Amino acid sequence: MTLVRPGFILKTWRLLAEIPFGKAVFSFFIGQVAPYSGSIGFRTVFLEPGKAVVEMRDRRKVRNHLNSIHAMALVNLAEIASGLAMMAGIPENARGIVRRFSIEYTKKARGTITAKSEFDPPKDNIEKEYEVDVVLRDVAGDIVATAKACWLIGPLKE
Repeated sequence: MTLVRPGFILKTWRLLAEIPFGKAVFSFFIGQVAPYSGSIGFRTVFLEPGKAVVEMRDRRKVRNHLNSIHAMALVNLAEIASGLAMMAGIPENARGIVRRFSIEYTKKARGTITAKSEFDPPKDNIEKEYEVDVVLRDVAGDIVATAKACWLIGPLKE
């Protein structure tokens, strides 16, 4: 059984996003459900079906030896953005998992990084792959990386 059903993600976001510290509570909750993802300390900024914006502050915990944000922290941020957008958009009788993931780095990442994912979410739970693009930008608006997550969506199994 899925720990958190798809419809629950969006309902919880809509409940928490408008209250003080609600976005931080939501992000912490997602980090508890997916502890590895939570390890980068991301914050959800916006969430609607098929669209997510998440950000990660630049701090020592996510840096590499080159004094920039580690490549795998960027991967993690991009996967969170694609996952939240997907899980907020799939029907309640569906489930999803990442099958493939690719990323291209275009600039050293420094400062707060924002990842944005936007796509047309699935309308049904028929087993099919969906490609989700994610763009990661620094505070100046420069693209530091672009990612593509291939999600397999299918029927929820009880």
